[in-house]
Amino acid sequence: MNTRNSWKTRRFLFGLLILVMVSACTAKPEPAASPTPTGPRSLRVMTHDSFAISESVLAKFEADNNAKVQFLKSGDTGTALNKAILSKDNPLADVFYGVDNTFLSRALVENIFVPYVSPHLSEIPSAFKLDDQNRALPVDYGDVCLNYDRGYFSEHNLQPPKTLDDLLKPEYKGLLVVQNPATSSPGLAFLLATIGVYGDEGYLPYWEGLVENDVLVVNDWETAYYTEFSGSSGKGPRPIVVSYNSSPAFEVIYAGTPIDEPPTAAVVDDNTCFRQVEFVGILQGGQNRDLAEKWVDFMLAADFQADLPMQMFVFPVNPQAQLDEAFVKYLQTPQKTAFVSPQEIADKREQWLKEWTEAVLR
Repeated sequence: MNTRNSWKTRRFLFGLLILVMVSACTAKPEPAASPTPTGPRSLRVMTHDSFAISESVLAKFEADNNAKVQFLKSGDTGTALNKAILSKDNPLADVFYGVDNTFLSRALVENIFVPYVSPHLSEIPSAFKLDDQNRALPVDYGDVCLNYDRGYFSEHNLQPPKTLDDLLKPEYKGLLVVQNPATSSPGLAFLLATIGVYGDEGYLPYWEGLVENDVLVVNDWETAYYTEFSGSSGKGPRPIVVSYNSSPAFEVIYAGTPIDEPPTAAVVDDNTCFRQVEFVGILQGGQNRDLAEKWVDFMLAADFQADLPMQMFVFPVNPQAQLDEAFVKYLQTPQKTAFVSPQEIADKREQWLKEWTEAVLR
């Protein structure tokens, strides 16, 4: 062996070893893997403008599900539904709440919802379930009914009306104020009540009779109830108004000076009211499907259902929800409401509104 070459080889290997050791000591450590995010997930819920929920009830859902709920208020029911339909290929939200039975068939035809069978659905009476594929699940209801000023009828020794036919009698001339169905949800509900009772052939002659009996038509519920109605909250001359079966109870609950009895009452005899039912559905193409399902479950469960009346003046479809004592004491509930199917409403709504406008506002 060549000694010089052997020495060079050993010196080369020793130097290489030193370089490796220095490099190992000075090399930067690999960055640690990023931790999995633990913050709340976002859930987007599209609603109509009247949606409301107690802060404590919402906070419980968010805490239980590590979620943050973003509400997208999108106008009245019709406007909100239009937005949901127009954006169905790129949905603005994960869940849509607020479509009612006057617009339900349109939502189903447009196929904006996915089917979902909530475990709470079995607790809800079948009368509220209008979609047999469970794409739209019932949440709440409200009955649009005639309301009257009890004091007026007592002072004039006059019996309040009990049927829609009564409103055509001479003794009720000039006493009724209603809302325009083209601009008002309760106005549309009352029009549908008359269609449910008198049918396609009879509803226009009925309205012509109301016109002859000096019915007053205004654009919205607020004007009818607070300006034209003579009840406690109103200051007007007319003692009969289209409102809700819940209105008398709210007269007690929100009275400026405590009162023991409501100054108004609702007419809840058979076929005098129209029931509005509101639904919730999971939107096609939405994100966070599991969280959306939990929100639907939450809306159908007792805590949210019990919160509904004081927040949105509607009533729970889940009979396990506990109502405020004032509602239990003063609420008048119709046993049989006038009915028009959601499909018939979808097919004829625009025709009916056009015919009504020509007959009543001409």
